[in-house]
Amino acid sequence: MSRTIVGVLRGGTSREYNLSLKTGAAMLSALPEEKYDARDILVDKNGVWHSRGIPVDSSRALAQIDVVINGLHGGVGEDGTVQRVLDRAGVAYAGSRARGSQLSLNKIRAREILQEAGLRMPRAASFNLENQLTTGEMAQAVFSQFGPPYIVKPQGEGASYGIRYALHLLELPDAIGDVLDEYGAVLIEEYIRGDEASVGIVEDFRGQELYVLPPVHVKLPGGAHFLEASHHEDALAQHTCPSNFTRAEKRAIEDLARAAHRALGLSHFSRADIMNTRRGPYLLEVNALPGLYPGASMPVMLEAVGSSTGEFIEHAIALAQR
Repeated sequence: MSRTIVGVLRGGTSREYNLSLKTGAAMLSALPEEKYDARDILVDKNGVWHSRGIPVDSSRALAQIDVVINGLHGGVGEDGTVQRVLDRAGVAYAGSRARGSQLSLNKIRAREILQEAGLRMPRAASFNLENQLTTGEMAQAVFSQFGPPYIVKPQGEGASYGIRYALHLLELPDAIGDVLDEYGAVLIEEYIRGDEASVGIVEDFRGQELYVLPPVHVKLPGGAHFLEASHHEDALAQHTCPSNFTRAEKRAIEDLARAAHRALGLSHFSRADIMNTRRGPYLLEVNALPGLYPGASMPVMLEAVGSSTGEFIEHAIALAQR
């Protein structure tokens, strides 16, 4: 029987480059050699594609590939760029289409859509370089809507890169300015206290149209106010699954993740970050491309239901080939 030729994309142009290399490595090692001919396709930090270690254009890298699995976290891997390249090349690929992926990466636009769908999220305000306000005036505008502490985020980064925490209003202008200077747009959210959960969605899995994996309880290292980039890089967060959330809490968390997946028009799989509070769950953000690197929450969820990264990847390939 001929083997399916699978192209594994990893690397990329975002600050998540190292995490992408690890996710790609997990994908490559999960593919049984007797069924798949796995091709490692690296996209370097400058956006240049490499096949068998040689720089090539994307069309040559994708030649003779039956299906692509995308491990490019952030940047061109999630902003719709790679998805449009694959669409033009006519290559089947796992994961969301260009629009859904682009929306989920753009935290400001995603938030608008999710709130229009009626999903509960932290209160927030956003600004960009076109706003004719000083950072102090921006901070006062935020303070007039909701009080501190604040989480200050770039518009289009993942894995917590670029996020700032402002305990007091006096710290907010500098945090806003730092993010605006580096990224050009900023989202300021109220800081929600509670227990953080991570929830994976897999389409057409185990007989369900949208299979919701059991929520993972994410415990941060001591003293941390939020899940920081170093926690991802160094696998410092503790993921507990099964969690200690009550049955009612789990149901509410799962319903929120499912609704978010649908609202953003995502495909094949996704992962939602949710804060569970006394008032119920709040959606923080949605990732169209779940991480599979050591320390990521998705493998923990899969193992909790007797699955594995390997089964997940093979299922994703099957979804792409439809």
